[in-house]
Amino acid sequence: MLTKRIIPCLDIKNNRVVKGVRFSNLRDCGNPVERAMLYQQQGADEIVILDVAATIEDRRARHETVAEIRAALSIPLTVGGGVASMADARELLTAGADKVSLNTAAVLTPDLINDVAQQFGRQCTVVAIDAVRSEAGWNLATHSGRKRTDINAVAWAQRVVERGAGEILLTSWDRDGSNSGYDLDLIEAIARAVSVPVIASGGAATPNDMVRAFEAGADAVLAASMFHDDVYTVQKVKSELQANGCEVRI
Repeated sequence: MLTKRIIPCLDIKNNRVVKGVRFSNLRDCGNPVERAMLYQQQGADEIVILDVAATIEDRRARHETVAEIRAALSIPLTVGGGVASMADARELLTAGADKVSLNTAAVLTPDLINDVAQQFGRQCTVVAIDAVRSEAGWNLATHSGRKRTDINAVAWAQRVVERGAGEILLTSWDRDGSNSGYDLDLIEAIARAVSVPVIASGGAATPNDMVRAFEAGADAVLAASMFHDDVYTVQKVKSELQANGCEVRI
């Protein structure tokens, strides 16, 4: 049985770690290099960095920050935010990312998924899905949650996998920063629809929230606030998950 992954997420703006609620009202949570090093020391399986202002400001993710974080880490690193071309993906991988995360650009130019997967491999190709509840289920949000689409999130997940996505980073916009637990219905719907790993994101407050996300079909869980606010360490989370029967790497 594959172990379940615990992945701290560093949302970055102006070279600082930030966190908000539903992608807004951002507060400062520290230096990204220091935070990444801390989480690695605590036993994080991977780190995800998302430049939350890159798409809005119509620029690429800051590869200098990626290089600084990579120099301090030995665990896998996924980077997203502003990845709009093959050149952007190549620059981030050269700077030290192990995987690149596509979001808005994947919706606007779906062929980019194919191109990244063919050039760098499915294992490098993550598609981030920001899902908003609707009457019919969940629709995609783009541009860091600022724009809504009528694209069904489950159908989109299936399409991106067909195009070469090797992993899905699934965020519930409704739960983001809410400390109310993951959207379990959303996780279950996506996990049933695709054959690649699903990383659940949005709403984690306790290890029990993570247990329930795994039960709903997540292969990994992403969390930010509970780690940034020092409510839990990664070590503490893993200990509680193990006590609940989850296979984690200690």
